[in-house]
Parts: sequence; structure tokens; C-alpha cells
Amino acid sequence: MRIEHPFDTLLPITTEIWQLSEAELLADAAAVSHDIQLLEARRIALVADIDTRVSREKLGFPGPAGWLTSTTLLTPSKATKIVALARGLKNFPDIADAVNTGVMSVDHAALILTFAETPPKNLPQEGRDIARTAMITAATGPGARTDKIREAITKLEDTYGSDKPPPEDTDRNELFASKMLNQRLCLKADFDAVTAEKLFTALSPLTEPRPAADGTPDERSPARRRADAFGQILDHYLATKDRPTEGGERPHINLHIRLQDLHSLSGQNSDDITDDETTRAAAESDNADPADPVDIDAGNPIHSDPIRSDPTESDAANELETDSAAGPSQDRGAYRDLFGDGTTVGWLPWMGPLSRNTSRQLACDCVLTAIVMDENGNPLNLARTARTVTAKQKRALTARDHGCAFPGCGKPAAWTEGHHISMPLS
Repeated sequence: MRIEHPFDTLLPITTEIWQLSEAELLADAAAVSHDIQLLEARRIALVADIDTRVSREKLGFPGPAGWLTSTTLLTPSKATKIVALARGLKNFPDIADAVNTGVMSVDHAALILTFAETPPKNLPQEGRDIARTAMITAATGPGARTDKIREAITKLEDTYGSDKPPPEDTDRNELFASKMLNQRLCLKADFDAVTAEKLFTALSPLTEPRPAADGTPDERSPARRRADAFGQILDHYLATKDRPTEGGERPHINLHIRLQDLHSLSGQNSDDITDDETTRAAAESDNADPADPVDIDAGNPIHSDPIRSDPTESDAANELETDSAAGPSQDRGAYRDLFGDGTTVGWLPWMGPLSRNTSRQLACDCVLTAIVMDENGNPLNLARTARTVTAKQKRALTARDHGCAFPGCGKPAAWTEGHHISMPLS
């Protein structure tokens, strides 16, 4: 595989940028951009050989993507894209040659490679070769434009694609969910007409502007209202009982946080809080007599002789776990190494760190399990699970409020959560 060598056209690196003339600035910026393209091509070629020649034992990972992520500054998604290009370009040397000589960008190569690997169903082989050659030509040089390449691909797919009309072709459906560097999530979707109709139908009644109780107009943008509505749909789905299971349990948010951090917003640990308090709350909930009245504000059954466990002292860290669903494991060990054991944030298996304020909000109405941990983070004892808003309390809230009590909201009771005026953990 021939790859042009970079750095042949660069000015000496010792030259300070402020010393360059206008012509040198322009020339050097263009040369650097060209060399970056060549370096990207070389990295792809190296990864291709790593993928086939380096053993898994030597690599220390199941594949090159994990190794790239752990040894470079590349994100997992970027590393995965590089590995996919490295594997795909082996089957299409014409695309690889355009990348290796620096006349076509890696992004355009990925676009054409996707078309080449999954061409329209009814496009004959000779037509595929002609189309690929035409796209490579269109993607060559500084004048190449992504929209032109996409337009050509769309026309070919419309002409030679599935027998179904494009709006009804479910084979085209895609949903991308990319975790951002700022711990947010970016969604990108391409749905068929029927799936899109379902989405709009579900969103429509939830995206209407909701004026405040005093008549103040809803200041949320349409995009914000759609995002809020999508969150409500997820809440409603996760609250239903007939959803599929994962890992033997119905899926739900799984939050881990130290008891001290959840209890104290000032960041100071409370030494008088032990696992026995949470265990006692669980025991009271588990052993509540159905005839016992319930404290609607605190959520605890009212006993004439409350059940209590003998308190014991423990130096172990306490971790609260809302009833969990399996998710991809994050490297929390590295996180602890960076911030130490006294972290003051929660932890979500999918998204990572979560502020204590939001953690407390989630803990207000959750299924709570207390776990006693040693100084190395190993679990020593698992307490019984209890709800912070019991079923009896939820029924009482529904009877009193008939739905959301927030002014101007109007959500039905099934779409609401209980929230404590004073957190039971405080």
C-alpha cells in the first residue's frame, strides 16, 4: 500500500508563526492540512495491519478500537470509525488509494465506503463500479462537497433501491445515540414514514405550550418542548409493568452514590449516619401492616411500636443503589483515581457522573438499596430494598392531588412522581 510521506512541504518547525509572511502563512496552513490527511491515511493503514497481525494477547484488548481509546486521545466512537475504515478499505483499493495519496478526505472516504459496502439492492455490479468511480472523482480535491456526494447516493438508492418507496423502506431506519464530552447525549435518527408518524403522534399532546397558572405564556422553544415530551414518554415507558426485561429485571435508571454525599450538600460527611438507618427504613416498609396509616409527607407507616434494628457503627462507605438495570460498564476505577474516594457526585452506568442535586431528585421517588462497602469499594453487606415513596403513600397522594400538584401542570397521576418536601435521608 503506497502512502505519500508527510512533512515534505512544511516550513521548518522552528519558525515562529508570527515571523511568517502572509504568503508563508497561507502556504504553511495548506501544507499542514495536506499532511494531516496523509497522517490520517497512515494511521488507518497501521490500524489495518494491527488488526490482522497483532495478537489479542499482545494488544491487551479484544480489538484495535479499545487499544486506540486507551493509548491515545481518541474517543471510542472515533476509534471505532478508524477501525471500520481500516477493515473496509482493504476491499476497495480504489478508495484506499485516493485516501493514501491525500486527494480525498477520510470523511468522504467513509461516505463512499458505506455506499460501496451496502449498495442499492437492484444496482448491477457493473453499475456499482461505475458509481463508485464517479463518486471518487467527485470527492477528489479541494472542490469536493459532501452534499453533492450525498445527493448522488440518494439518487442511486431511489432508482435502484428497494421495491418499497423510500419513505416506507424500514431497511433505511437508523438511530444514532452519541455521548458527548460534556456528559450530554446527541441523537440523530432516520425513520420510515410509519415510525415517524408514531413518534409525532406520541409527542403531539405533550408538546403543546403550557401557560403558567397566572397566564404567563410558555417560554420554551418548540425544540425544548419536544425534548421535554420525549423525556415524559421515557418516564411513562419505564413506569409500566409489561415492558421487556434485561438481565432478569425490567429496565430502569441505575444510580450509585455514597450515602454521605446524598445526605450532605455541603460536602461534609455525617459520621452518625450508618447503614442501619436505611436498613430500619427498609424493615419498616417491608413489615408494614396494610391497616397501618401512612405519613403522607414522610412516607413512613405510623406504628404504635416502630420496628427498629440495633444500630452498629461502621467505617465502611455506604452506597445507595436505585433498583438497577444492566448497562455498559464505565471505568469508575479511573474516575476514583482522579477524584479520590470522597467524590461528591452520583454515578450512572450509561452516562457516568451525575450531580448530587439531580441525584437527590432521583432518590426522592425510587427503589433504594443500601450497600455497605469497605475502603477498597468491595461490597460487605446488602440491605433490604425499600421505596422512598411507598405504594400506600402514592395512593394517598393520588387521592389528595388527583395528578401533578405543580401549578399549571395537569399531568395525570400515572405520569407523576412523588417528591418529598423534606428528604427522608436528611
